[in-house]
Amino acid sequence: MSTLVQPTVDLDLVVPPGDGALITVPAGGVLRIVDLEGNQAVDTLLYDAHDTANRYSAFDTVREQAAVYLTTGSRLLSGRLDELAVITDDTCGRHDTVGGACAQESNVIRYGEHTRHQHACRETFLAYGAPAGIGQRDLGHNINFFMNVPVDSDGGLKFDDGVSAPGRYVELTASRDLLVLISNCPQLNNPCNGWNPTPVRLLGRWSA
Repeated sequence: MSTLVQPTVDLDLVVPPGDGALITVPAGGVLRIVDLEGNQAVDTLLYDAHDTANRYSAFDTVREQAAVYLTTGSRLLSGRLDELAVITDDTCGRHDTVGGACAQESNVIRYGEHTRHQHACRETFLAYGAPAGIGQRDLGHNINFFMNVPVDSDGGLKFDDGVSAPGRYVELTASRDLLVLISNCPQLNNPCNGWNPTPVRLLGRWSA
């Protein structure tokens, strides 16, 4: 059950498609990410606000919980197995953490040379992470909130149409002071954004 009450929020920010944000969330703070129009992938990285080398690890999160998808109750772990945050409310039901973030280089490999200059999540991460000293070496596998990446019995995966809908949201409760780095995905070449990237809303409450 959500504990975030909108009239008392400390953060209320709409992020256009292709844009991003770097949010400082104190320990115990709650961050809600709202899929305003449905089927919009929100690429997200988490860092210990006091030590950015202590950052989200998709590998450790999946291994320690024996679950390839994220939803309510998922503990988001660092490579040191520190708990960075917990998903405490989720009206979508399933989120990806194996598909990775789009980049200009991967776009070319997957979709062709004509996509080389299309904006991608990696560029957004670098632009918004720079003020916190987050550079290329600090970008690992991310969470793709609201993104549908089915994994088959042979370990193969594909980007599929989303399972979200307008107004659905996911909430994170920070287990320590966090930097949350977000790219509202601009991808046009697969159905992760329903072929039409749309804005998302960030709501935060930092104290009870």
